[in-house]
Amino acid sequence: MASPAKPILISVSIAILAAPVSLSARPFIPATDEQVLERLPLTAASTGSDLRALRKDLSTNPGRLDLAVKLAQRYIAIGKAEADPRFYGYAQGVLQPWWNAAEPPSEVLLLRATILQNRHDFDNALHDLELLLQRDPHNAQAWLAQAVILQVRARYDEAKRSCLKLIEVKDTMPAITCLSNVSSLTGQADKSFELLHDTLANALNLSDEQRSWSLTVLAEMAVRMGKHDEAEQFFSEALKINQQDVYLLTSYADFLLDRGKPAQVIALLSNKRRIDALLLRLALAKQQLSAADLREDIATLEARFAASRLRGESLHQGDEARLALFLLKRPEEALRLAQENWQAQREPRDARILLEAALAAQRPAAAQPVLELLATTGMEDNYLRKLAARFGND
Repeated sequence: MASPAKPILISVSIAILAAPVSLSARPFIPATDEQVLERLPLTAASTGSDLRALRKDLSTNPGRLDLAVKLAQRYIAIGKAEADPRFYGYAQGVLQPWWNAAEPPSEVLLLRATILQNRHDFDNALHDLELLLQRDPHNAQAWLAQAVILQVRARYDEAKRSCLKLIEVKDTMPAITCLSNVSSLTGQADKSFELLHDTLANALNLSDEQRSWSLTVLAEMAVRMGKHDEAEQFFSEALKINQQDVYLLTSYADFLLDRGKPAQVIALLSNKRRIDALLLRLALAKQQLSAADLREDIATLEARFAASRLRGESLHQGDEARLALFLLKRPEEALRLAQENWQAQREPRDARILLEAALAAQRPAAAQPVLELLATTGMEDNYLRKLAARFGND
């Protein structure tokens, strides 16, 4: 008689978490696609024989959609692993014969949405996903991608609905991870944490990518709730699965920096300087230790962000704001960058840098969008709540 109890409890929990956000009464956790392995530098594994073979086959058969899709997928995987937007451009080039078609093939719609999402062109990415889901309402990958973008944009009720669609297509663990993550940002942190923790503990035959993603979501929930020991445990378990995941490394480094453990950050990231987000965390750790070579890292970051702007990219404004505020001591510049970043994405880390920059620049009015989001969603984030209290509006 005991075996049916757990599914019933899970169903009840899902129903509770799926309830709409109260407007009277907060942000991007990666989907499976965002949790890919980091590859070796491009001179090694990522320019291997399989990539060369695909390019050769496609050049011989330029109209073959299946070859173009495989090559574009490979470029996107490298772009994610290397945190290098150039490879998304290569993927677009491969898909160019179908890119501007009135009705692109479904495979192209999904890849185009992924490329547009990487460029923070979220509106057009959502448009492509909507078209795809009209054709194929059982496409779990598209529902998950849609949920992720909606969450990044702080459109939480819509994100929940997309998460729930994964249950309809029998993707239970991704659905619960997705739903728990969104609901934890809308005043249901305890229930979300319990549901995901219990479901993961009883899940069988999960892929490494799925388990790592769920553990990372649990870790970030625990951080926001002030459960530091549990957060450390979940981060450690996820890192045992994948020590190269850029998002995981970024999130864990932020946690360690907040806990005053810069030496661990340096040990974690010292050989990952080529990725801007990780180099920033490495520099912040060196700042805590007053390292002699800190200036070199700061100069490298300034040059990289300047080059990104010259390419017309605005993908790192949140990190660039942290550079300006904490390493360059330019609060007004940091606030401008944080505000621009907030227009594109509204995750907890985006909310945090906006609050921090507004405080440093002594511009309390600039913090209002974050304060309003905290108020309307009931987001339970201990650090953000402490920052918000300093404005006298929490």
